[in-house]
Amino acid sequence: MAGMVMVALSGGVDSAVAALRLLDAGHRVEALHMTNWEEPDGSCPAADDLRAAEEVANELGLVLHRLNFAEEYRREVFESMLSECRAGRTPNPDVGCNRRIKFGACLRMAGRLGAERLATGHHARLERTGGSIRLLRGKDPKKDQSYFLHAVRGEAFEHCLFPVGELDKKQVRAMARRRGLPNYERPDSTGICFVGERAFPQFIARYIPARPGPIVTIAGDHAGEHAGLAAYTIGQRRGLRLGGIKRGGPEPWHVVRKDLNANALVVAQGHDHPLLYSRRVEVRGLRWINGAPAAFAKGARLSAKTRYRQNDADCRARLLAPDRCLVRFDTPQWAVTPGQYLVFYNGQECLGGGVIERAEA
Repeated sequence: MAGMVMVALSGGVDSAVAALRLLDAGHRVEALHMTNWEEPDGSCPAADDLRAAEEVANELGLVLHRLNFAEEYRREVFESMLSECRAGRTPNPDVGCNRRIKFGACLRMAGRLGAERLATGHHARLERTGGSIRLLRGKDPKKDQSYFLHAVRGEAFEHCLFPVGELDKKQVRAMARRRGLPNYERPDSTGICFVGERAFPQFIARYIPARPGPIVTIAGDHAGEHAGLAAYTIGQRRGLRLGGIKRGGPEPWHVVRKDLNANALVVAQGHDHPLLYSRRVEVRGLRWINGAPAAFAKGARLSAKTRYRQNDADCRARLLAPDRCLVRFDTPQWAVTPGQYLVFYNGQECLGGGVIERAEA
């Protein structure tokens, strides 16, 4: 009999259908549910996720293991997020969570529980050819999650399966509905990985003391007060609470820069203001799934995206150091944000990426 596959049941419909497809293919399947966040006061915002996972496991007749990685998540993901926020950057903890928790601690624990492979509901694909494994975009371009998986060690993918990567979201929900899975209409999760949807300024203020300061226009006019630079990101429009401003027109205001020395948030009007566009981007902490492209040291032609909900764009990348590179886009990119990730692609293949250090016109 083939070895057992462990499915990470999050409570969402994607992981539920991942389990269903494996069962239909004849695999021996068990399930696990991760708790990676616990509130200091003992409240449990993830209770709904656990209940949904239990209902799916019961419907499919699966053994469900409950795992708690809250300590590892705080130490290896959340503390790094706070450090980036203190430095005025905008981190993406989902990337670290995938690398260190889901395909790190969780993958190792699945093996200890007797599983040969770990399956998840990620919208991505794995292609095994010639003794190597490639990470490919998911079939549904609106749900593709390869961006969040770019930092996972390539050897970890050798023990993983993505059963819904070949499906679009409509197909996933249709399969769940036909099988009568109890969560077939459950909304997709949003917010910080495992922490959930929060009012970010209030949430981050629990961990980083707020330092309110001025909001200023690029002309130097005082426009308002911010609640602490950690609560804002480049390109942000909502939540600035700016009324009528001297010399201001009707277009909405956007964050274009954070001035850490002056503790000031700099804003300009218009979604397409020139200060929101960058062509040159310096990247640090490079990680590759199968090693750097052969031509990378001399300057490689690739495509890359600087945020999840963005099409990748043509660029040339040149290595500055083993873990740093300079990327020049053919066309300027909107709201390139320090702390976020720049991820490289070659056609359908996700190659790897790193953290955006700075961006310039």
